[in-house]
Amino acid sequence: MNKTLSLLFLLILSLTTQAQNFNYGAITHDDYQFDRKTLDSNANAIVLKEFGTASIQIDDNTHSLVLIFEHHVKIKIYNKEGFKEANIVIPTYKDSNREETISDLKASTFNYVDNNFVESVMDKKAVFTENRSKYTRLTKFTLPNLKEGSVIEYSYILRSPNLFNYKTWEFQGDIPKVSSEYVAYIPGIYNYNVSLRGFQKLTDQKSELSKECLRLSGVAIDCSKMTYLMKNIPAFIEEDNMTAPSNFKSAIYFELSDVQNINGGKTFYTKTWKDVDYELSNYKTLGDQMKRKDIFKELIPTITKGSTDDLEKAKAIYNYIKKQIKWNNYYGVYSEDNIKKSLDNRSGNVADVNLSLIAALSAANLDAEAVLLSTRDNGTVNKLYPVMSDFNYLVAKVNIGDKSYLLDATEPLLPFALLPLRCINDQGRVINLKKPSYWIDLKASQKSTTNYVLTGKMTTDGKIVGTLLTHSMGYAAYAKRKDISRYNSPDEYVEKLDERLTRIKILEHSISNLDSVENALTEKYEIEFTVNDGSNNKQFYFSPFFINPISKNPFNLNERTYPVDLGAASDERIVINVTLPEKYELLEKPKDMAIGLPNAGGKYLLQTGLQDNTISVSQIMQLNNAIYQADEYLYLKEFYSKIIQNQKTEFLLKKAN
Repeated sequence: MNKTLSLLFLLILSLTTQAQNFNYGAITHDDYQFDRKTLDSNANAIVLKEFGTASIQIDDNTHSLVLIFEHHVKIKIYNKEGFKEANIVIPTYKDSNREETISDLKASTFNYVDNNFVESVMDKKAVFTENRSKYTRLTKFTLPNLKEGSVIEYSYILRSPNLFNYKTWEFQGDIPKVSSEYVAYIPGIYNYNVSLRGFQKLTDQKSELSKECLRLSGVAIDCSKMTYLMKNIPAFIEEDNMTAPSNFKSAIYFELSDVQNINGGKTFYTKTWKDVDYELSNYKTLGDQMKRKDIFKELIPTITKGSTDDLEKAKAIYNYIKKQIKWNNYYGVYSEDNIKKSLDNRSGNVADVNLSLIAALSAANLDAEAVLLSTRDNGTVNKLYPVMSDFNYLVAKVNIGDKSYLLDATEPLLPFALLPLRCINDQGRVINLKKPSYWIDLKASQKSTTNYVLTGKMTTDGKIVGTLLTHSMGYAAYAKRKDISRYNSPDEYVEKLDERLTRIKILEHSISNLDSVENALTEKYEIEFTVNDGSNNKQFYFSPFFINPISKNPFNLNERTYPVDLGAASDERIVINVTLPEKYELLEKPKDMAIGLPNAGGKYLLQTGLQDNTISVSQIMQLNNAIYQADEYLYLKEFYSKIIQNQKTEFLLKKAN
């Protein structure tokens, strides 16, 4: 999927593409009458033209180098569902005293009225900014006077101090595009690694020489004018069970390799892991914090009191850190200040929490390491060379005997050695203070497991009264505990659950092991629900699929070009036994099923019946893989389709003569 493009190769490449921006406001009848069937007959909106250009220039105010990025878009709106494309959000980033800024923003809506195009210019007061986090600001605006058939257009200039990643260009978006063109002016002294990601191919690409595009210290510098063009681009449709869309959307990425200094010599930005290992091990906000065993040395005997082996010690320390330092919901691979401060304040970012855990484990003479990773929503990391900006999260790794355990102490409701699903993303880089770093697979150590057992009786007035036992483990238990924690008490949770369950009434309840996260979460409910109103108890229908039914197929695309990533395997089992009040005959029932996915990827088993006046249902749903490749998608789709179709059938029971 990733195709590395050498700048040297592009410099000598000569194709026919001519980079050209389009005139703002020059709406034509072809724009207004563009037939979406030529691209996607189901599209609610289509990008008619998109043009961008980026260059490195001297900032007039600061006299430092900045990246100037210009973006210009024209979109055809076909219906009200397409109006959302007129809600524009432009993210800008900042760190310390450097930040990106937006200027020269203009936006217009064009409607065809009385044989003329009428322009509605967006009022500048309609633009507002929102601080999404201390590192991210969002510029938001909505174009005015939208109608079905409108053409909207906007453009802006972004100034950025970030030269390392230059400016990524996404060819593919959530709606189709007729044409998307990007021109990058790369000064000759800058050497970037350029990569095209995604499944769509470039229509054209070209490299030309742009003379004296930049002047530094009186020296004129030539640029490589890189043009990338893609046409007739399908929309990227996001489905559930995927990692970051940026892993799969077609886009051009830049990473700075080195810079030729005006006065001679080179500054290298692409380093080896050996270089990075040395730097990280001596960073005040990473390596130095891993070494802070002194903070915990006197506490360790108390924390590990009663522990009989190293594994018990590690669990005791893990539980201690979970209770002592509350995660402030910020990600990061570096401590915000230092772990002593976080311990004193009992609060810190991801790195503060887990660097504290590493230091405490080390203080107990356990072999602890740091693992740098990128979360699922942040994308995968570059494996060819170290790019620290790819990483946004840090967890701990402790090695005991011949086993190793990955730990994240930010989530109090997670058991030992179970990472949050957000961390289950490809591979992480293990940082050890004494030996070279290395890659490690980030895989879920447990399944998501749920078992339901309902034992009940049907009354003569058509109600089922019984006991429902639910046992949850792994990610299923974590999700349930987290859901319960949102309420003031388990009783309030059950009260709200009772309101949501329209057919089932909860009479009594008990929840066990709510705080014992190493054990299965057990819920016990005394329930009742009506099967029929009693008006015709001689013959009635009864659906056995009332516990976690599958009513909607999660896989609806005709084709999916990216993997189905569940994060973890799953296992769900449902057993139902209901005793009838009298003798009944079974006239109809859901057919028994035994279907599977290729390569032992999963299975669904269903057995139903009536024996000794007791209705029985046994259902097993297993997905054995955390990740299914794109070529397995249609098997999953068909698998769910068969289950859903069968779950539409019911028992038909007739009173025996």
